[in-house]
Amino acid sequence: MKKIIFTALALFITVLTFGQNTWKAHIIDSETKEPLSSATAFLKGTNIGVKADNDGLLTLSSIPDGIQTIYIKLVGYEEKIITLKFPVAQTEIPTISLKATADELETITISSTRSSRSIQDIPTRVEFIAGEELEEKANMKPGDIRMMLSESTGIQTQQTSATSANAAIRIQGLDGRYTQILKDGFPLYAGAASGLGLLQIPPLDLKQVELIKGSASTLYGGGAIAGLVNLISKTPNQERELNFHFDGTDALGLSLNGFYSKRNEKLGTTLFAAYQNNAAYDPAKIDLSAIPKSERFTFNPKLFVYPNAKTTLILGVNTTFENRIGGDMHYIKGNADAIHTYFEQNKTQRISTQFSLDHDLGKCGHFTVKNSLGYFNRVLNTPGYEFNGIQYSTFTEANYANHGEEMEWVGGLNLWTDRFKERGVSSSMLRNYNQNTFGAFLQNTWKANPWLHIETGLRVDHVSDYGFAFLPRISTLFKINPKLTSRLGGGLGYKAPTIFTEDSERIQYKNVLPIDENTNQLEKSYGANWDINYRTALFNQTVSFTINHLFFFTHLKNPLQLLPVNDGNYRFVNVKGNIESKGTETNVKLGYKDFKLFLGYTYTDAHQHQNGIKMENTLTAKHRVNAVLMYELEDEWKIGLEAYSFSKQLLSDGSMGKSYVTTGFMAEKIWGRFSIYINFENFLDVRQTNFDSIYTGTLSSPQFRDIYAPLDGFIMNGGIKFKL
Repeated sequence: MKKIIFTALALFITVLTFGQNTWKAHIIDSETKEPLSSATAFLKGTNIGVKADNDGLLTLSSIPDGIQTIYIKLVGYEEKIITLKFPVAQTEIPTISLKATADELETITISSTRSSRSIQDIPTRVEFIAGEELEEKANMKPGDIRMMLSESTGIQTQQTSATSANAAIRIQGLDGRYTQILKDGFPLYAGAASGLGLLQIPPLDLKQVELIKGSASTLYGGGAIAGLVNLISKTPNQERELNFHFDGTDALGLSLNGFYSKRNEKLGTTLFAAYQNNAAYDPAKIDLSAIPKSERFTFNPKLFVYPNAKTTLILGVNTTFENRIGGDMHYIKGNADAIHTYFEQNKTQRISTQFSLDHDLGKCGHFTVKNSLGYFNRVLNTPGYEFNGIQYSTFTEANYANHGEEMEWVGGLNLWTDRFKERGVSSSMLRNYNQNTFGAFLQNTWKANPWLHIETGLRVDHVSDYGFAFLPRISTLFKINPKLTSRLGGGLGYKAPTIFTEDSERIQYKNVLPIDENTNQLEKSYGANWDINYRTALFNQTVSFTINHLFFFTHLKNPLQLLPVNDGNYRFVNVKGNIESKGTETNVKLGYKDFKLFLGYTYTDAHQHQNGIKMENTLTAKHRVNAVLMYELEDEWKIGLEAYSFSKQLLSDGSMGKSYVTTGFMAEKIWGRFSIYINFENFLDVRQTNFDSIYTGTLSSPQFRDIYAPLDGFIMNGGIKFKL
């Protein structure tokens, strides 16, 4: 009996052994032909899998007889599916090529660098907000772009008015005047028009937002010392788009938005219209508005003409009309008396045109001409004082681009005119100016070899009253392997003197003397950044992992600062010394099934150096942590939980602000072309008025301190969206 059992067992083991097969393959990149280590192979319907070695060789064992399907995967590459009948005789080890995928990062067209290359091949480091992320931020704040920008690492929005919520954007610890905000490549939010820019740009007609941190002056001129923000509008497609977005808040805010687009063979159009309204809101019960009373109308029509397959003509208009009043709640509600007299009222009219003509010239080249005209009128009133001025601006550019497979050239000329005329002030205090800037630029992008791409550029600007500025720049992209890339770049920048800064905005330009071209000079800078980007998959390809780490440095010479002079006046002076900002940004993204986790950390060390004395920059959080967890079930649910931590900040009065953490929760339910959402912003009700004062003096004549933390506290908003 034992002999029979052992014989049967031996026969079973022999059959099992002969029924198991081994298969080998070399895995390489289809373009570079480099071996792809860490590629994985899985046998369909089993737990059998293996990872390739450093030479790209994988050996898959224990394969049963019969027809089997093998999946070969690697993050960043298209999946390969192979079907074989086993046993199979392998006289040679096959070589299998994997093609890099066109994932969400690579399908986005980046326009700020003016390159035709995909984002994975652009040497300049560009961040973008698009698609679902842009929609989610619009749910939280449909009226303006402050929240969308401030939740990115390295970016902080600085509130400049305690009662009217005016704000500026800061990148990597540098004041808002060093960041250039563009709309489709046009500088529509500069000079006098910059003061309320962040508050008057709704995100709902935007296709994407592109961020370049560090000097970006080669293509866009002065003002991009800290970086630039390029807001890219939606364009029409053959399929009609008709969207409505209605939002309300428990702080008595209302936002109504509509967007339409459609294209046929020769014509296309987009139309965005919005109405925002908010009552004055005082959660701290201190009789001062944390949210001002406001009413705003926005209307942005745009016409696209396609006379032939090679030519596109775009004509557009952007309009915004707003009345905003903050201050004492009794005054705003019409109950002013001897005590309740303080107010700050802004009435603005913003109108700008956009013209663009793009024509293809053969296989690789195209020629572009564009122009914008801008009108911005602002009347700012406080008790006993009025600031009233109009800015007229124009921007004209002609450029030629040649996009070769290995070499790209972009060159052009542009002219920017900026004229400001003030009214209602004595002639000795008029801050009128007329500034013209003529520039020429040339940029080259060279694919030196598959692992090294180099971008170089040079710009020369002539600024009226201040002379020439020369702006060289270089960026390099190193493709170390399919998972690891690095970018290193740097350049020079400049900023022309202006009274329109965060410091003068805080005091409503009261007693601020005009810029003196005989004593003031261009602020000039140099800077560099270096980043490392790594992506892979963990736990048998079930968790995607991406990490990006950035080092940045900017040196600004003879910075323009607002200093007190005799008789209570203030004057802008180029102080002897410099401002240095250096630090790091770290972004981590983890994905598992329908969950995504975003983690970010920013370290900013920004200092001023004057007369051998080193002073910390005010209103700059040295440490900041971002954390966002998203659950997205396609076409059904979007749920997000977020938290942001800010370390202590030095205030202009020499004291230190408190550290704080804000949190938020958003949920959206989707039914095809209809969805509803609710958002609990800052649900822990973190407010500066909870742990610090915002003014000194009396309620009728408050002297406001720096605003470094939220004032509006916990705000709940919800809305309905239609896609018809």
